[in-house]
Amino acid sequence: MGESVAEATITNWLKEVGDKIEADEAVLEIATDKVDSEVPSEVSGILIEQLFGKDDLVQVGQTIAIIETEGGELVPIVKEAVAAEVVAEVTKTVDAAKESVAAPVDFSDSEKFLSPLVKNIAKEEGVSVAELAAISGTGKEGRVTKNDILDYVKNRTSQPAVSAPVVAVQKPVAAPVAQKAAPVSVSGGDEIIEMDRMRKLIAGYMVASVQTSAHVQSFIEVDVTNIVKWREKNKNAFEKREGEKLTYTPIFMEAVAKALKDFPGMNISVDGDYIIKKKNINLGMAASLPNGNLIVPVIKNADQLNLVGMAKAVNDLGGRAKAGKLKPDDTQGGTYTVTNVGTFGSVFGTPIINQPQVGILALGAIRKMPAVIETPEGDFIGIRQKMFLSHSYDHRVVDGALGGSFVKRVAEYLEAFDVNRDV
Repeated sequence: MGESVAEATITNWLKEVGDKIEADEAVLEIATDKVDSEVPSEVSGILIEQLFGKDDLVQVGQTIAIIETEGGELVPIVKEAVAAEVVAEVTKTVDAAKESVAAPVDFSDSEKFLSPLVKNIAKEEGVSVAELAAISGTGKEGRVTKNDILDYVKNRTSQPAVSAPVVAVQKPVAAPVAQKAAPVSVSGGDEIIEMDRMRKLIAGYMVASVQTSAHVQSFIEVDVTNIVKWREKNKNAFEKREGEKLTYTPIFMEAVAKALKDFPGMNISVDGDYIIKKKNINLGMAASLPNGNLIVPVIKNADQLNLVGMAKAVNDLGGRAKAGKLKPDDTQGGTYTVTNVGTFGSVFGTPIINQPQVGILALGAIRKMPAVIETPEGDFIGIRQKMFLSHSYDHRVVDGALGGSFVKRVAEYLEAFDVNRDV
């Protein structure tokens, strides 16, 4: 899952109990808060038990299933006395493993869908079928989750065994206050479409970010004529030599990484009343997915990459994002985010901060513009390639002097780009 990923939700079992599984064959699908991925089996064998159900939240390191491996034919190869000892040891190990994960309890009388984990907790805590039926689940379609049953058991110690339903509410970081939605008028010709899981998560993050951070924006116009000329001159040779396309994005990312080193006060996060200064510069790169959703893969240690390395990182993450092949760790650990609104023709934008970061930079479209050109011989009007940088920052911890100075430094790096630079 990656070092910075702690938990995931099971979204679908691809194999059922009794199915034969080959090594490296996908057994189930999981989802973190940003990425969906498959979990392959490490061995060949028969799936004999699923310890979690669909929509259950699982911590990294937990046992999620038991697979019976096909190792019986190895026993006859060993001498009789040794074989008996090996079989006894294997049996002891298997029994201990089954005890550690606990077999699911049969709550066949319950009309609710109950995951194996919930059943195990109910059995250990002596929760009856009637009590389970009285619990209002917070999971999908009202399913009882692990937190629901644990909260019920905790509250039951001071209440009768069967009482009013106990509703468990998981409070996320900087969660928005629940508000009653205004009624929506639906006519006969309207189509009602439920948001997919990722869109629901994005919606929650956006609302939470706006309610958490005091968003302020600074805008600056940048002359990128030298960058446009340099790229046009070098893009074909670069692609032929490196096998990679040379876009504007790695050039902008390089400038942002340099500016973050100059202004480390932008490379921070907020945790309550504490400010955390980040040691590494990990740049998030907002990318659109074919289904219209958004994801932010992260370029780790971006300040340590040269332009070639940055181009390869940008192309790799962007390509895998579109193909749906990002790994969970690819979206973790970002310290600052860049989004390219110019891709869709926008001149500038007001992006929402990617929590718990404190800043995000939007890159506007590059356009040919008439501009005043200052020369020793006087001022002239000429055609220049220009764009806007839009910097959103968290006014709780970043004031206008820092937020404005940072985006100005990015602009200075871009305008000072050496048109004769070697790639």
